[in-house]
This record gives sequence, C-alpha cells and structure tokens, in this order.
Amino acid sequence: MVRKTYKLFIGGAFPRSESGRSYPICGSGGQVLANAALASRKDLREAVVAARKAQPGWAKATAYLRGQVVYRVAEMLEGRHAQFVDALVAGEGLDAGAASSTVDAAVDRLVWYAGWSDKFAQVAGSSNPIAGPYFNFSFPEPTGVVGVLAPQTSSLLGLVSVIAPVITTGNAVVVVACGAHPLPALELAEVLATSDLPGGVVNILTGHTAELGPVLAAHRDVDALDLAGAAPEAEAELEVAAADNVKRVLRRPPIGVDWSAEPGPARLVFFTEIKTVWHPVGV
Repeated sequence: MVRKTYKLFIGGAFPRSESGRSYPICGSGGQVLANAALASRKDLREAVVAARKAQPGWAKATAYLRGQVVYRVAEMLEGRHAQFVDALVAGEGLDAGAASSTVDAAVDRLVWYAGWSDKFAQVAGSSNPIAGPYFNFSFPEPTGVVGVLAPQTSSLLGLVSVIAPVITTGNAVVVVACGAHPLPALELAEVLATSDLPGGVVNILTGHTAELGPVLAAHRDVDALDLAGAAPEAEAELEVAAADNVKRVLRRPPIGVDWSAEPGPARLVFFTEIKTVWHPVGV
C-alpha cells in the first residue's frame, strides 16, 4: 500500500519541500498513517515571502469581510467534520466522542473570532480626552507577518486557537505545525485552499519545530512570534533570536493549558499595534 504524502501549504498552493525530504505520520498505536513533507529553511523563507506579499491586501480588506471569510472557513471545517474526527482518533488516540467534541470546539472557536473582526477596533481603540482644539483617536492596526509554533498538545483546537486571532486582525501567518500529529493541520490546509482566504495569508509547514523554530525566530521579515509550541528549554534561545529585529513575542503558555477554555481577546490585542492620530477640530 502506498501511503499519501502530504505537501506543504505555501502561498495558497501545495509545493513539495525543496529538500525532497519527508517523514512518516504515525498514529497513537505506532501505525503509519501517511507521510508529510519535511520543511527546510528555504521552504520557511518562501513561506515568509508569500505571507509578506499577501498581508497588505488582507489588511486592507474590511473587518466585516475578514470576519465573513473566517466564518466561511468554520463552515467548511464543519462540513468535513467526520474527516477531522477520523484524523484525531487515528492520530492522537482520542475516542470518537472526544474527537467529535474537539472538532465542534474548533468550529466554534473560528466562529467566535470571526464575530470579533468588526467589533475589535471599538474595544481596543478609543477617543482620547485631551486639552486643546483637537480630536485624538487610537485604533489597532495589524502587526504584519506573524510566525507561529503550533501547540504540541492540541493539534486541531490549539492550532485554530493560535491562527484565528492572527488572521482576524489582518495579519498573515507562517505556522510550523505540531510535529508529532500534523494530520489535522494538513487537512486544515486543504480547507483553507478551497475557502475564500487569499493565498499566502496562512502558510503551513510540517517538520521539526526544533529545526524550524530558530530560523523563524531569527527571520528579519517576521514581525511577531507566537511560542505556543516551543519546547521549554528552547524558549529563551528563541526570544534572544527574535530580539534581533525587535519582534513582538508571545511567550509559551503554561504546561497543561486548556485550549477549550474561552480565550478572551488577549491574542487579538497582542498581534496589533495601536496607532494614534490627531485631527484639528473644525469650526
């Protein structure tokens, strides 16, 4: 039997790794389920280029439109409910009920963030009281290109929970998927490829986080970094590498974090910059 070999997801397309490398995706019982491309440093650089190219257009889209696109992704994920349940059962050893609940939670998480898209600016922004004949307004703008090390303990819900707030606020993202259980990320890539999300807004790489993480952290065209899936012993090294071009770094969450808990708007706030403008009061 020839196992399927999944490719990378870069710029809305599915290229092979330039290295030609791949590795087996194993299930909870040690059985080989499929093969995944083993991304190289060059693949990561290509993903950053794709994200940088896509981000300005995505940021210029109206907040309402971005919300509708994310909501459509949720609908499409729900349409493949059984496929994702099978991936979680085979890959992570969840029972069917727990896997079904996880997929439902991932759909709900996308819908939750989609609902924030055209409301977030009102919460994070403000009209500031000043002494003088001026208006002073603060409002959030996207950070730019965000690098994400996906959680290692929640290959679907955790993945959705770190991608959704990044793209909802107008950023583009380069994701290094969970190395041990990449199947949900690869199938999510197939959902994104057939959705209305512009190519390059989300780029998904499979491979070793320990190999790709330092490259992503040091890349000078990445504006922010989410260390959700970083190894505890590597966190300090990644933060030092990110500091070289003053990246905004979201530190690794506590061990045992419950990704099913309501996330709140913290991640939305983290990946935006607050811009303040002054305008004279008209007579």
